[in-house]
Amino acid sequence: MALAPAITNIEELKAHPALARLLEWNPAVPQSVKFDRDELTIWVQKETIREVCAILRDSPDCPFNYLADLTCVDWYPSEPRFEVVYHLLSIPTKERVRLKARLDGSSPVIESVTSVWPSANFYEREVFDLFGVRFTGHPNLKRIMMPDDWEGHPLRKDYPVEGYR
Repeated sequence: MALAPAITNIEELKAHPALARLLEWNPAVPQSVKFDRDELTIWVQKETIREVCAILRDSPDCPFNYLADLTCVDWYPSEPRFEVVYHLLSIPTKERVRLKARLDGSSPVIESVTSVWPSANFYEREVFDLFGVRFTGHPNLKRIMMPDDWEGHPLRKDYPVEGYR
């Protein structure tokens, strides 16, 4: 059985609850979308990530009330270099959505979503520790896996295979 081609046209995906809510709030926020293999991904402006998450959490029709995961992808040497990825779930409606925000390699900074989902605390600390992405407004942004005196961020693609010596 062949896979259906991915849908990247916002107009065709307006009916999805997450995208519909964001377009209702501010049509300029979704930069691009992709619906592939029954999964919706929405790229949003990094400056709006906290508001986007709060709006989706508080949506009356389809509340995305569970942050399932928060991670990062390093696209080195491309720019923007990093993508911070948020996997959200609406428990009442069983809908899923993936949010992505792109960050420049020279200054990978994005607002923390711990005020929206307290469970983001350790996810953000892990991304900070392993990728070097800073989360403004985070209550306790410090290393969680590597020793405090560790140099660099080991999941960056330009990190030396054997570490810094």
